[in-house]
Amino acid sequence: MQTELADFIRNTPDGAEADEILRKCVHCGFCTATCPTYQLLGDELDGPRGRIYLIKQLLETGEASAKTQLHLDRCLTCGACETTCPSGVRFVRLLDIGREVVERKVPRQGRGALARYVLKNFVTQASWFGPALRAGRLFKPLLPGALRAKVTPARGAGARPPARHRRRMVVLEGCVQPAMSPNINAAAARVFDRIGISLVAAPRAGCCGAMRFHLGDAEGAREEARRNIDAWWPLLEGEGEALVMTASGCGVQVREYAHLLQHDARYAAKAARVSLLTRDVGEALAAEAERLLPLLEEARARHGERRIAYHAPCTLQHRQRIRGVPERLLAAAGYELTPVADAHLCCGSAGTYSLLQPRLATRLRDNKLAALCAGGPQGIASANIGCITHLQSGTQIPVRHWIELIDERIN
Repeated sequence: MQTELADFIRNTPDGAEADEILRKCVHCGFCTATCPTYQLLGDELDGPRGRIYLIKQLLETGEASAKTQLHLDRCLTCGACETTCPSGVRFVRLLDIGREVVERKVPRQGRGALARYVLKNFVTQASWFGPALRAGRLFKPLLPGALRAKVTPARGAGARPPARHRRRMVVLEGCVQPAMSPNINAAAARVFDRIGISLVAAPRAGCCGAMRFHLGDAEGAREEARRNIDAWWPLLEGEGEALVMTASGCGVQVREYAHLLQHDARYAAKAARVSLLTRDVGEALAAEAERLLPLLEEARARHGERRIAYHAPCTLQHRQRIRGVPERLLAAAGYELTPVADAHLCCGSAGTYSLLQPRLATRLRDNKLAALCAGGPQGIASANIGCITHLQSGTQIPVRHWIELIDERIN
C-alpha cells in the first residue's frame, strides 16, 4: 500500500512505524474472515481492511470525523486479524496510533467523555475500585444494565503461602482483579508454592496501563509503566526470576513496555528487561513441568475427570501467541476439555469494550457462550479476569480462572 503521510506525523516515530505497517498491507482481505465485528455487522469499515483505509486517510490528510472515531472504537483489538494476515501487518499497533490521533482531532463529548474519564482515572486505581465495587454490590439493582453485569459477588481468596522458598518470581496483582476475584493470585501462589517457588508482589505496582493505552492515553500508560518498573526493579534485580502475569490482558501490555518506552532514555533499558522477563502464568508453570506434572498426575488419579470448556482469551492466543498451554495442564490434571467451535473468536470483553460497546459485546458473549456450552461442560475456564467476568454475566455455569482449577486439584 502506497502512502504519503501528512506533515504533522511524517517525521515522527509513530509516523515511521505507521508508514511501515501500511506498506505491508496488500489488500487481500483474509483478515475480514476472522474479524468478529465484520462478521456481526458486515460493514467493510468494521473490519481490519476498512479500518486500515480509514487510518491511512487520517494520517495522510490529518482529518478525522465522528464516523472515523466510531469505526475505530468498534474494534476489539483482539488480534485475530494479525494471526490470519499472510503479510505480517501489525494492525493493532496501527490502530493504537490511529486512535491516539483521533482522540486529539475529535474531542469526546457528553457521556462518552465521562465514561472514559472514569475508566482511566478510577477503575485503574485499586484503592478506588475496591470500595466502588463494594458499593456497587449494595446498590446493584439500581445500576444500569451493562454496569450491573460487571458487579460480581464477593469472593474469598483462601490462604496465601508466605514467601519461604529460595526461588522467587514476581506477580502483578493488578487493578481490578484483587477486588473482583482475589482467589486467582492466591491460587497461583499456592500452586507455585507446591513446586518450590514463592510468588511475591511489589506493593507499589498497580494497573499495567492497558486501559489508558487503548483509550488513547498513551502518555498516561507510559506513566503507569514507569511506576511499575520502579516498583518491580528491586525484586527483579534481586532474587526474582520472572514477572508472572495471571491476567493475559496485562501480559500483553507489560510485554509492550519495551516498545512503549523505547525513546525514554531513563527507562528504555529497564523496560526492555521487564518485557523480556514477563511470563504468562501458564508459560511459567510449563517451564517447571518436571516438578508440576507428577502433582497433576497424582491429582488426576485421585479426583477422576470433570468436563469443562476452555475459553482462550484473544490476549493469550492472538496477541501473545500462546496456544495450548493451559489446555495441556488442565488435561494433565484430569479435566476433560469439551470441543469449542470458532475458538479463535473474541468473547466481547476486550478490556473496556463491554462497557463502551455493550450491544456488540453482548452479541459476541452470547455467541461465545453458545459455543462453550455446546459440549455440556460442568464449568468454564479462562485466563483473563475481563473474559471471566464478561462470560459469567451471561450464564449460570461457573466461570473461573484455570489456575484456580489446578489449585483445587493439587492442594
